[in-house]
Amino acid sequence: MSREQIENKLALLPDLPGCYIMKNKENEIIYIGKAKNLRNRVKSYFHGKHEGKTALLVADIDHFEFIVTSTDKESLLLEISLIRQYQPHYNIKLKQGTMYPYLKITNEKDPQLIISSYVEEDGGIYFGPYPHVYAATETQQFIQKVYPLRKCAKNQKRACLYYSMGQCIGCCDHEVTSEEYQEQIKKISRFLNGEVKDIKNDLVHKMKHAADELDFELAADYRDQIHYIETTVEKQNIMSRDYTNRDVFAFHMDKSWMSIQVFLLRQSTIIKREAALFPCYGIPEEELVSFIVQFYQEQNHILPKEILVSEGVDTDLLTETLNTKVHVPKRGSKKSILELAITNSELALNEKFMMIERDKKKTIGAIQELSEALGSEYIETIEAFDHSNIMGTNPVSAMVVYRDGKQDPSSYRKFKIKTVEGSNEFATTQEVIRRRYTRLLRESRPLPDLILMDGGKIQIRAAKEVLEDELGLDIPVVGMVKDSKHKTASLLFGDEYEIIKLSPNSQAFHLVQRIQEEVHRFAITFHRQIRGKNSFSSQLDQINGVGPKTRTKVLKEFRTLKNIREASIDDFKKLGIPEKVAHSILATFAEVKKG
Repeated sequence: MSREQIENKLALLPDLPGCYIMKNKENEIIYIGKAKNLRNRVKSYFHGKHEGKTALLVADIDHFEFIVTSTDKESLLLEISLIRQYQPHYNIKLKQGTMYPYLKITNEKDPQLIISSYVEEDGGIYFGPYPHVYAATETQQFIQKVYPLRKCAKNQKRACLYYSMGQCIGCCDHEVTSEEYQEQIKKISRFLNGEVKDIKNDLVHKMKHAADELDFELAADYRDQIHYIETTVEKQNIMSRDYTNRDVFAFHMDKSWMSIQVFLLRQSTIIKREAALFPCYGIPEEELVSFIVQFYQEQNHILPKEILVSEGVDTDLLTETLNTKVHVPKRGSKKSILELAITNSELALNEKFMMIERDKKKTIGAIQELSEALGSEYIETIEAFDHSNIMGTNPVSAMVVYRDGKQDPSSYRKFKIKTVEGSNEFATTQEVIRRRYTRLLRESRPLPDLILMDGGKIQIRAAKEVLEDELGLDIPVVGMVKDSKHKTASLLFGDEYEIIKLSPNSQAFHLVQRIQEEVHRFAITFHRQIRGKNSFSSQLDQINGVGPKTRTKVLKEFRTLKNIREASIDDFKKLGIPEKVAHSILATFAEVKKG
């Protein structure tokens, strides 16, 4: 879409809430956003200067569409729905996290307390999440002892063992009224919300009574239950002074990257922390709103009684959308826990930047060091070669490519040696170099800045003869000289075969070692594949009725011995191979397998 067409369309934007849909030249949806005022927001993308990640998004926009909604809440829900449907490249995509276990009171005539991995709209009452299944199981077992519901199956014809032990409400023995169940569920809810004083006092009383009656086993059981309350349910050493279930969302933004930290507080303890790092193309406070709604809609997290968020976030919109209390704490313990989450957000982002910087030193820094050592300008692209054969059989070569110090596996190449018989390092090198760079010249494709040979003077001389004398190319060729442990120890470079020693502590040294190990691995792997295929082919040649055409059909269709052994007679007949020959092939390779 031309600039004039975009301006004409911008002029038609209404001063209303809604969603805008950005598309690229291929008409693919690349970003979806919401706005209280569509005209102001969408215009901001096309007018004014942009930096960082937003500049990348704007550069990719070719045209846009918009959908008007009645309210800001509707635009938020529509935005989430469209993101879920189209998965645009530039929008936040929540990773599918591990589902935490919940305790669930089932919605049935005789309800049970069970552990569930998912929160569903089934009328059940959910508590949690718990940090792991063990914690949920411990709590379930404790509640079944003090506030039992139905534990046995419904088809019991007489009182179950659990009823005798006081861990089942007894619907297998007698009719339990809905009032009794509701009273028990009310107690469970109060307990899981942190109201533990009454039950703790009751357990202390029962423990003392059991001890007075010399029933020390029962007293010990009550003691363990009290200990469970004190260590698991009662308030831990955390900043919150109440038991309200709440989630905390905080963010930190720097260099167009956004870091979000989520703390899940249950019974005044942080039971789980989640983190997200991603490029931010919009306004961070609005991206956080979108993230929070997706957090509960996409990942089925239970909504807590309260959500704490960073300053500047639209709390009214979130409260209306999620139907739960959302606010920015101003003081006290809630503000402290939010600040803790903000600090963690900043630390996580700084850690990412440090990792990027470290990776930069490992790659770009290594290339700069290598360029200086060879007296070259910046070496962007390196192509490295290695040959592999055993006693001159099945000779192959392989090439790996590194760009800016990083592997580029899509550019790797394999070479079956066609013109050389036996083990001839010089001739093999010349064939491969000739084939590789004749093709690049013919196709007008970019040439590398450096060629590394996994060998010494012979390979360097062979490569330079082809490059300089035959093709007229001036590409530096360097040999990787190995030590007694077959590790790169130094480089061989120039017409005089100058030995260049790299410091073992330098990034350049480690980069060259990585390249040497990678090209050697790639060559060896290719050689094994060829050797295995040739062995397979020669075995086929020994079978009566298998000629060159049949052998080619079998190799092309099945490729490996494993596939042949798993094939049926019909699989061979479909290829036009007679049944008798098919039986012979299967029998031959079955014998090989036994041997």
